[in-house]
Amino acid sequence: MSPGGQWIDVGEAATLASDGRLEVELDGFYVAVVELDGILHAFEDRCTHDGEPLSGADLESDASTPCGVVICPRHGAKFCLRTGNALTPPAYEPLKVFEVRKCNGRIEVQYP
Repeated sequence: MSPGGQWIDVGEAATLASDGRLEVELDGFYVAVVELDGILHAFEDRCTHDGEPLSGADLESDASTPCGVVICPRHGAKFCLRTGNALTPPAYEPLKVFEVRKCNGRIEVQYP
């Protein structure tokens, strides 16, 4: 994402800590925010293979990549949480990823 986007408050950090995930709609994009190994990640909540939500998707650390991984619950496509790159078929297109931060107990996503 290019610099200069607007930071948008998407929820309380405590909600993310207790539920493990925040989901929000930003200008027609469904965005999920997760924390894995102490690092926040925000990504478009749609599998690029079939367009279905990644709700309920497993997360895992992957020593073979420099990032955590989200795994589509339907067909098993894996995506890098840092870059959005598709790591395994049947997905070939990357997920959109967004900058994310904690600020004063809130979670904010940078949106263009």
